[in-house]
Amino acid sequence: MSDHYQTLGVSRDASADEIKKAYRRLARELHPDVNPGPGAEDRFKEVSRAYEVLSSPEKRAAYDAGGDTPFGGQGAGFGFSDIFETFFGGAGAAAQRGPASRTQRGQDALVRLEIDLEEAVFGGTREIRVESADVCTRCQGTCCEPGTSPESCDVCGGRGQVQRVARSFLGQVMTTSPCPRCGGYGTVLPAPCHECSGEGRVRTRKTLTIKVPPGVDTGTRIQLAGQGEVGTGGGPAGDLYVEVQERRHPRLRREGDDLHTVLEVPMTAAALGATMAVPTLDGDRHVELPAGTQHGETFTLDGLGATHLRRPGRGDLHVHVDVQVPTRLDDEQRDLLRRLAELRGEERPSGRTTNGAPQGLFGRLRDRLVNG
Repeated sequence: MSDHYQTLGVSRDASADEIKKAYRRLARELHPDVNPGPGAEDRFKEVSRAYEVLSSPEKRAAYDAGGDTPFGGQGAGFGFSDIFETFFGGAGAAAQRGPASRTQRGQDALVRLEIDLEEAVFGGTREIRVESADVCTRCQGTCCEPGTSPESCDVCGGRGQVQRVARSFLGQVMTTSPCPRCGGYGTVLPAPCHECSGEGRVRTRKTLTIKVPPGVDTGTRIQLAGQGEVGTGGGPAGDLYVEVQERRHPRLRREGDDLHTVLEVPMTAAALGATMAVPTLDGDRHVELPAGTQHGETFTLDGLGATHLRRPGRGDLHVHVDVQVPTRLDDEQRDLLRRLAELRGEERPSGRTTNGAPQGLFGRLRDRLVNG
């Protein structure tokens, strides 16, 4: 007796899909209606027998254990249902599944919610209005007018499928398709519900209260299980996803869980040093500016950023200094600045160019040693 795996040209650990593909290829090549050559029919029977054994988990397990399974009734064990499934994608199996159910799960729904930065950082509770599908109150999801019920289809006899004979290169075969009268359900509605037109659901608007967790950001989706659309035939509802859209804040800019703000500082305060108030989401905080603070310097306030969404704690708030140079001076102010320039030897200043790259601690120390 030949090895079934060798007959199909597959390895012993081949998957069910690999076995099926190998059989389909060989069956098309060797079928007597296609290949009338000598030995093709015997080879076709051998391939068919191998496929019947290896396509069945129970028969394959017995074969791998050293035995074989007796076959009877259809020659080499190749049945009409195998041909049908192989060449027509399992339509025969579809006929055995029975009629389709009118009750289906509803679709998921997506809505967008705009929130302020404060709500994104600290969380909150919001009410939203959504348009969705809900169970029809007139028929309660039965799809029928009250007092009536679905009736068995007189075309398919309640099976939901009809069969017809078609010709192919294999000869006459039986094909199965959904019943054109009942649509595959096996039943018809003698009196569809007037409210929902026989769907078992209607469009409606409802108000939902949702909890916005701390730390959400633009693009974050909040899932509300079972709050999506109710399915046809009063089927279970899908889920509702609320996608967050964070509004732009007038003073703060968010990057991940860190916040950034720009602090405008008068030139004199930057030169002399000062304590300045910085508005934050937690109220005003004070930043100590040392004398000689430069434009673009950054001061970090730990733990005053956005809340981490999936772990405890918060990000930081980075305060970027913007030194403001006066643009309008009166005569007295102009004289004072000229006097200051004389005292600093800057009556005729000479600029110094750099590559603009930020300097670290060692770079600044090197410059001081080189330039004095």
